[in-house]
Amino acid sequence: MRRNPIKKLTLTAMITALTTLTSSFIFIPAGFAKIFPIQHLANVLTAVLLGPAYAVTQAFLVSIIRNMSGTGSIFAFPGSMIGALLAASLYRKTQSLKFACLGEVIGTGILGSLACYPLATLLLGEKAALFGFLPAFMFSSFAGAILAFILLKILLKNNYMKGFFYENSINDRRL
Repeated sequence: MRRNPIKKLTLTAMITALTTLTSSFIFIPAGFAKIFPIQHLANVLTAVLLGPAYAVTQAFLVSIIRNMSGTGSIFAFPGSMIGALLAASLYRKTQSLKFACLGEVIGTGILGSLACYPLATLLLGEKAALFGFLPAFMFSSFAGAILAFILLKILLKNNYMKGFFYENSINDRRL
């Protein structure tokens, strides 16, 4: 079976567009920023369906677009990139949705938030960073991972993604 990169890029673009649009409106107010479960959902979705390169591409594009539009956060990209990479790596090694979701929670919610914590302390103050930024980042990644787990279970169980990644279906052979 041969992988179809054009279809994978198309799906990456679709996930990026949906993530960008929905995360501009659906958010958890954290006092100082908007933290987005939708981005974490997209990280896991892209990591499982497409792999590390596409997951990082999706996280990067969403971060750039949202920051340019003024609805983003400077903390979004580093945290999302770590989460997307870890989710994709764990899924590749285990083929388990639970581990992919765990990768996003550990990567973004814990490692990403801790990596961004010094900058958050400088910009927001220590109290706001400790009691606002860290819990919001962690809760957001956890909520997004749960949503992703449910959505992926539905997509994969009912074979909605069957044939998306491969060109050599019966119809393609006839053409």
